[in-house]
Amino acid sequence: MKEIEALTRELYADIPLGTLYHYTTFSGLLGIVRSRALWASDIRYMNDSAELRHTADLIKAEVGERIDSGHPNSSLLSQFVDWVAYRITSGYMLFGASFRSHGNLLSQWRGYSAPGKGVSLGFCPEYILRCAERQQFMIGKCIYEPSRQRMLIRQVVDAVETLAAGLTGGDQSAAERSARYREAFAAMETDLLRIAAILKHPSFREEKEWRIVSPVIANTADAPILFREGHAMLVPYIEFGIGLNGTPLAMDHLYLGPTANINISMHSLKMFLEQNGIVPKRGIDYCQIPFRQR
Repeated sequence: MKEIEALTRELYADIPLGTLYHYTTFSGLLGIVRSRALWASDIRYMNDSAELRHTADLIKAEVGERIDSGHPNSSLLSQFVDWVAYRITSGYMLFGASFRSHGNLLSQWRGYSAPGKGVSLGFCPEYILRCAERQQFMIGKCIYEPSRQRMLIRQVVDAVETLAAGLTGGDQSAAERSARYREAFAAMETDLLRIAAILKHPSFREEKEWRIVSPVIANTADAPILFREGHAMLVPYIEFGIGLNGTPLAMDHLYLGPTANINISMHSLKMFLEQNGIVPKRGIDYCQIPFRQR
């Protein structure tokens, strides 16, 4: 499936240039330093499962427009929409972890850390890229612009039509054509998942997120999948190692999140990092955002 493979490579070709920040709690910081790893969650469980559903909604809207305009193969398009909806919850697994270009956003402190217990860990992008390459992860810049998202989805649906056309024809029965359609959909599932992983709802554009994305996992029985407690369910995740050659974690910069205990919190944070051989190149800064207990 050359067209959609090329599209995926293009989307993941951007290279981050500035510090990449990962927001977490103090508990998360302790775990990251001790395990030398970040948790990469199944993207179906990120942001209350809205991640892949957004792409499914975009596909449904594009298909609806084509059918309404008199598309000659509405059966193919309708079957594709149904297949996408099913595979979102029951298909291959893809894991991701998030970084932000901005390490001091109030919305991120609210969303990813508890009051008085947050840090934003800044990493050099070259360091994260080296870790990703070693583990066969890809890194992509999230896309928020509705016009670009619609253009990408049009390219995806075009690719579906092209691939399906090459597999069907002649005197095939409806059942045979349907089976061929499923073959076409399955052939592009890996790339479709990777595209969906970086299409985010425009309301999140402030985040300027970069996402590391794992290889697609088809066989879960042999995969190193772990589980953590989420808001209302168990969340599958895998570890993304951020330790290189046994050396201390190479952090570029840290922000301490909003807290009522700035001085003593900063002191204990520095002690913990020093104890673990971590010396951020650009130091540690307080976020300067007034603390308000929620």
